[in-house]
Amino acid sequence: MYKSAIIGVSGPRANEHADAYAHIKRSALTAVSTRNEANLKAFASKHSVDNTYTDYRNMFAEHKPDIVHVNTPPNVRVEVFEAAIEHGIPAIIFEKPIALSFEDLTQFRALATSSKCKVAVNHQLHFHPNRAALQEKVANGAIGQVTHIDVSSQLNIVHQGTHVLQAIRSFIPGARPVSIKASASGATGLTDNPRHHYAPDQLQAEIVYSNGTHATLNCGPAAPSVDGAHEINHHKRIAVQGTEGQLLWSMWGWELTAQGNTSSGKHDYFAEDILGQAAMVESMIDWIEDDSFLMPLRLDNALADFEIIMGMYQSIIHDKKITFPLQKETDILNKIRDKLK
Repeated sequence: MYKSAIIGVSGPRANEHADAYAHIKRSALTAVSTRNEANLKAFASKHSVDNTYTDYRNMFAEHKPDIVHVNTPPNVRVEVFEAAIEHGIPAIIFEKPIALSFEDLTQFRALATSSKCKVAVNHQLHFHPNRAALQEKVANGAIGQVTHIDVSSQLNIVHQGTHVLQAIRSFIPGARPVSIKASASGATGLTDNPRHHYAPDQLQAEIVYSNGTHATLNCGPAAPSVDGAHEINHHKRIAVQGTEGQLLWSMWGWELTAQGNTSSGKHDYFAEDILGQAAMVESMIDWIEDDSFLMPLRLDNALADFEIIMGMYQSIIHDKKITFPLQKETDILNKIRDKLK
């Protein structure tokens, strides 16, 4: 049985991680770390976790977990990764976003190259049962060749938009971005905030991929609403158009038209999410046990998607279409702040 641990218990995400372990067969939640001792004791009591630490480095050294969920703001994730490498932690699942700038991107890539630690990013929607079923149908040719993907989120591109950006990859795995054109408005989300999810308030982009697919992305409060969603973070949707059909997925339902036949259904996001979290951890264990296994949410995929966000920012800053590979640009957050002021 693999030992799992959580760093950071603020907000609902840590509880969702813990609840998922009721559905995970090959690992158990055995340790937790957070700086606030009262929060630590309350969380450990709620989830029956015996091993508690106010310093995650002590947890790495003493408890030696196999899988670590890192539920911290993005500005401290590089140092957690460095500590995990130092202590020989086999696997880490970071919360999104994985990075905020080209500098972060460079650091993560350098650390990953020099380390055996397996890293994934928590885009658990990929493993939601109904979405996973749609991804498999598309991969098997149910809607023919994918020609266009339209995705949206009512929270900004780094807060929840990374989920829908990852969804594009899920439906056209292996395709690489060729060019991007983006526009944005509003700089409130670029000011200091507790989550450090710095991004324009509203962002639209068109991305052209190497397989010919065109994708459009809309992130911010002006993005389309989703029926059944009551919280702003639940307004995420994915529409995929193929040569022989189409599909629509949201956090509350789905519809598939393939070869002239339409099927649809509703689902409860929370019921889907706990199973998605569990499937993500099981996939991580598959990777721990087999180095050749391609975990869909692995770090190199997440960094490639984050590079697309950097391309969007460059397009906004310089008012032009950007082609890949990108030219690295320093201080990009301050540049986009200045542009949108």
